[in-house]
Amino acid sequence: MNYGLIAVKFALGMFCLILQINILGKGNLAPTAAIDQVQNYVLGGIVGGMIYNNNITVLQFIMVLLIWTLIVFIVKFAKEHSNLVQKVIDGQPQLLIHNGQVLVDNCIRTGISANDLMFKLRNQGIYEVNKVKSGVLERNGQLVIIENNEENIKFPLITDGKVNQNILELIHHDDTWLKQQVAQAGYSDIGNIFLGEYVHGQLHLIPYPKY
Repeated sequence: MNYGLIAVKFALGMFCLILQINILGKGNLAPTAAIDQVQNYVLGGIVGGMIYNNNITVLQFIMVLLIWTLIVFIVKFAKEHSNLVQKVIDGQPQLLIHNGQVLVDNCIRTGISANDLMFKLRNQGIYEVNKVKSGVLERNGQLVIIENNEENIKFPLITDGKVNQNILELIHHDDTWLKQQVAQAGYSDIGNIFLGEYVHGQLHLIPYPKY
């Protein structure tokens, strides 16, 4: 076994991982979306599958790493510039419980069984569905709960220039109201907002920086 070749491939794989983390962000260190997990799995498979194969040269190994890095860059760019692509790749948070009622169609669509749903509720100390005002399944599979006795909804209303329609419904407002609030704050479009939080009846907006 050529340990020198293995060492070189190890170093190249490590460099590729560091490059992706520094340029694309640290999402794959604590994945919150499906693409982050896929990125980890594929890169691990590339490195693990090729590193001990002496028939694969260093040049071939570099080319495969570059191709995968390029694909990741393209996907990231497409996600940032197309809402449709982002929805297809990352999906959206899904409302599973609304005002104590389980939305069975949404549960089936997201692959959450009744047993899974109750298990997630029990993990948060909730044993009755009718005590839940809202239950949102996040993109990473975590169920975020708002109980009936919670007066202040603490979820972001706008993230990355996109509206969380479930939260907008919970605070009993619509898109027209939100656009008016954004305009009154001096911003021309919701897409200019990096983060918008609805706290104690007030909308707090954090815009994207102007370059």
